[in-house]
Amino acid sequence: MPRGRYSLHDPHDHTPIGEEHFHCAPGTSGWRYVSQLTTPAGDHAGSVDLTIDALGRPIRVELHAASWRVRGAALDGVTWVRTDPTGADADEGNVPAHAFTGTSPAFLVATAQLLRLEAGSAPTRVRLVRFTDPVLAPRTVDESWALLNSETHATDNGPLVVDTYQVTALDTGDQAAVHIAGDVVLAAPGIELEHLETPPSPLI
Repeated sequence: MPRGRYSLHDPHDHTPIGEEHFHCAPGTSGWRYVSQLTTPAGDHAGSVDLTIDALGRPIRVELHAASWRVRGAALDGVTWVRTDPTGADADEGNVPAHAFTGTSPAFLVATAQLLRLEAGSAPTRVRLVRFTDPVLAPRTVDESWALLNSETHATDNGPLVVDTYQVTALDTGDQAAVHIAGDVVLAAPGIELEHLETPPSPLI
């Protein structure tokens, strides 16, 4: 069960956003990721609880940020309920998309698992619903993913396979490199793995 800490920063000007303390593990029906978010000052800033099935589809997601809450799952595309800080209003949403995404590294692992790309194959287009900080506002985005290469590195715990993806935002054309080992993101725009207690688990 990988357990560790990511540092999060603005991918454009590198302003620190905070840290994400996480643990994740594969199970009999899929993969689960749970984390707590803190501000640069160390204050609690939210949480992520994501479960995907063996095909990479989100069967449960619950996000908390700035007193806002989102619960969602794959249902007729993706469906979610977003509740305001007072708890008085809840807005439902549904989009014919493949999965969810957001700031958390968990979503990168989940998308990689969903697509199951092969190195050298043509880029694959995927439609996602992104929950943007700080109020978890939903926005539908289209991305293109390509697996550029997979490299095996020798470690004290045995071989470690690192997959390098090229992710392109189709609305802007911006491209980014995402490096994933098993179910842990090693590096991506705005994300750095700062500490890892146990080795990554293989993708389900």
